[in-house]
Amino acid sequence: MKTKIFLLLILSATLSMFVSCDNDGWLERTPKNRISDDQLWGDPNLILSLLSNYYDRIPGDVFNTSADCQLDDAMFSGHNDGNWVNDFQFGDDYGRYWDYGFIRDINLAIENMEQYSTLSIDEIKQFNAELRLIRAMVYFDLVKRMGGVPLVTSQLIYAGGGDVESLQVPRSKEEEIYDFIYDEIQDIKSNFTETEDSKTRGNKYIALALQSRAMLYAGSLAKYNNLMSSPITLPGGEVGIPASRANEYYQKSLDASQEILESGKYSLDADFYNLFMDKASSEIIWAKDYSRAAEKLNYFTYDNVVRSLRTDIEGSSMVSPSLSLVESFDYLDGSAGSLKDKDASGNYKVYNKLTDIFANKDRRLYSTVVLPGSQFRSTDVDIQAGVAVWNGTGYDLNTGDLGSTYDDGGELTGLDGPFNDAQFVSNTGFYLRKLVSEDPDAGIRPTLGENWWPWFRLGEIYLNATEAAFELGQSATALGYLNKLREVHGGFPANSISILSNTIIRKERRVELAFEGNQRYFDLKRWRIADQVWDGDETDPNAMVVGLYPYRISSSDANNGKYIFVRTAPVRFKQPRFFRMANYYSSIDQGVLNNNPKLVKNPFH
Repeated sequence: MKTKIFLLLILSATLSMFVSCDNDGWLERTPKNRISDDQLWGDPNLILSLLSNYYDRIPGDVFNTSADCQLDDAMFSGHNDGNWVNDFQFGDDYGRYWDYGFIRDINLAIENMEQYSTLSIDEIKQFNAELRLIRAMVYFDLVKRMGGVPLVTSQLIYAGGGDVESLQVPRSKEEEIYDFIYDEIQDIKSNFTETEDSKTRGNKYIALALQSRAMLYAGSLAKYNNLMSSPITLPGGEVGIPASRANEYYQKSLDASQEILESGKYSLDADFYNLFMDKASSEIIWAKDYSRAAEKLNYFTYDNVVRSLRTDIEGSSMVSPSLSLVESFDYLDGSAGSLKDKDASGNYKVYNKLTDIFANKDRRLYSTVVLPGSQFRSTDVDIQAGVAVWNGTGYDLNTGDLGSTYDDGGELTGLDGPFNDAQFVSNTGFYLRKLVSEDPDAGIRPTLGENWWPWFRLGEIYLNATEAAFELGQSATALGYLNKLREVHGGFPANSISILSNTIIRKERRVELAFEGNQRYFDLKRWRIADQVWDGDETDPNAMVVGLYPYRISSSDANNGKYIFVRTAPVRFKQPRFFRMANYYSSIDQGVLNNNPKLVKNPFH
């Protein structure tokens, strides 16, 4: 008992000493493990750190190998447990996005800056504009996947008492979300006073690039959804935009595109491969950056470098581009890009060199795909499926292990395949070049890749301007834009196209934007033709992935050592892509619906 009293007296005396001696506010010291609102919103560096986190959270498939195989012109050739990518079908929830936690964080940041910031007016405008630009990008990703969504631009605060109705915001009309994005851009585009020349932080031209892309999407929906035999709509307009607004949206897209094109700040880069690697490229408007110094790196080269050039046995060669994509690149004489593997009688054509069958094509092909007979990292790529032996009526096709030798002493199967039903080697006869770095360290752990991801670039703006002008009946203007792009990027002669059509515009987008953020997926959706292209038909080369296998001829005649090419269906590609009407808008998670009974379901769900 005496011990307890003694300890109590010591504690009382100690506390009295702290209270009586707290002349310096010792007990009121600011915690060192947290930042107050006053500290955060008064320090530009702290705000920039917060913005960096928000930029990183912007939705989008950045360096996404699986998505490239699911949604673009390729199949998965990686590890066997990833074969689900080749057995992929579009589920009701595919493409779902509903990140209102992120929107809440942005709204809170905007309000706190207004309340607490002690920065200059210009600094506040700059940071406010960046936050609102990020929020507009989030809403664009929401609306293009989900249709009209709840439009929340301020904090939703629970008042207590069990009544949560004020937190249950109904869905806005689809067109209202696009109008919000447009209005936000108009309000903020002149406030980026500190980042006019930045390629990694928001500025006026990045905002205009978003307008160019988003308004084109809205215009397409207004036109092509209403041209469907049964337009996809909801009674409250949560899905479906009136056809009468198509030209308005197309004009807004064209206005933004032309302001960027006429600004003189950007120019097309003639080196199509290098523009994705060179951070000084004149074409990049905005990119997500990667850097070894910042310890922020990407695995894309590690995942997709050519088989024989890999330095880590657990990766490489995961994206195998399709023959359909390769054939979508036209020849420079203007003829269609179908490869001439057989003659008119159905006999295999014989080529002296592996590269001959791909000669004189759109220059973008060689920057997008590693072809048989080409080089990567200044090294010959060893693509040969096997040896063809003439039997008197046709060819017997022989294959072996990678790097194997045939009976004639020559190579049987190349170190880079292609090899059907194998992992970490091309299954189609093609490798991905675009966005795969030639830096040897980019394919090694832990160094990995530091090439950046171009989110907006001038090539897309030319395409957006082409399409919007064409839809508005300005064919001459549209032709000028598209021919300029084809000339600089594709190597076509000036004015290579004289008559424009939707078919040509859509093909150009396919070849120019291949493997860039699943643009093809969203293009097919906004044109309302995804269900026709990915139709579940096993005989459709766009729904299936087909390869092209080169074989060296072994014979005693003049064809010895020459090559034939055989169209081959990779067995790892399990079933054709099948896009259903339900996939034009993703389903809303049942938990979200349970929490907010004011939400209506999307069509077909």
